[in-house]
Amino acid sequence: MHNPSEISAEPCVAIRLGRLGDALLATGVLEHWRRTGNLGFAFVVKAELAEIFRGHPAVTRIIAVDKADLQGAAWLRFCRRLAGENRGRTLVDLHGNLRSRILAACWSGPTRRYPKFGLERRILQRFHVPALARKLDALSTPQRYAMALDATPPDPQNVAPLLVLDDAELARADEFLSEADGAGPFVALHPYAAHANKAWPEEHWRSLARMLIERGLRPVVIGRDPAPLRIEGALDLTSRTGLRQTAAVLARCRALVTGDSGPMHLARAVSTPVTALFGPTVRAWGFFPDGPEDAVLERDLACRPCSLHGARPCPRNRQCLADIAPSEALRSVLAVLGEPPPEGS
Repeated sequence: MHNPSEISAEPCVAIRLGRLGDALLATGVLEHWRRTGNLGFAFVVKAELAEIFRGHPAVTRIIAVDKADLQGAAWLRFCRRLAGENRGRTLVDLHGNLRSRILAACWSGPTRRYPKFGLERRILQRFHVPALARKLDALSTPQRYAMALDATPPDPQNVAPLLVLDDAELARADEFLSEADGAGPFVALHPYAAHANKAWPEEHWRSLARMLIERGLRPVVIGRDPAPLRIEGALDLTSRTGLRQTAAVLARCRALVTGDSGPMHLARAVSTPVTALFGPTVRAWGFFPDGPEDAVLERDLACRPCSLHGARPCPRNRQCLADIAPSEALRSVLAVLGEPPPEGS
């Protein structure tokens, strides 16, 4: 393994394509390397996620990749151009897929890559080996990323996601939230999922919102979806806020309840406690909130995990999620707020 202090403080080039959560989980690792090794990074990311890194103290340059450049020969041309512009610099591969390996093949300087545990994850998905689950549970994705340069994984709190908001973004969030009724603390709800099998039942979301309102709390629905989930009494910001504005809204909320999703990591990046509802996916994949007040609610079923990303159809009508009661999520939120649990719990 490599020690960061042995690398030049000149900007390295790091790459993580993928989805929102993938990029967000890299942000804390970059800051960790800046603090411990005085390193700066040019960061290669999909164009639609580039704004995540705006204002990041460890990112000296954002290299935004358009969709057209991700395809076939266009990607090879992009890799050759990027490699030519950064001769001698260290490439830190936080993706480990075919595209990033093509970039590494074009690279003229040192290349470092993190342990992805891809084979282990697939074995766990297929055979559900408890010992393998325990091994994978021991390291979050940010800790795994860090091992591209670190000899040992850092404390998870030292690589927590980081998104830097400005005063104008926070003020705009206050404007959105001023539309809500009541005067209690805000609790964000993210009821949407990229795959239907990762979604908590709609009636559970409505029940949770009623419970929150009864406790004097103000639910705020966030996220993007062409078919908004109408929740009576909640402030509905569905599809009204962009990525950074959603982060600012989350920063003004006392807690977030969500499935295994990008906003889960967005909340972690602005230090908002998360209650995460895990169904077809599991903590062993490495994508989970691990802040001091975060909680993962899940069921120990023999069929879990059934999917790497939650896309596989479920023959059991999403029992893994349906069995998580709204009262459990409420109890988790109340614990964050320092309020007594619901009666009878």
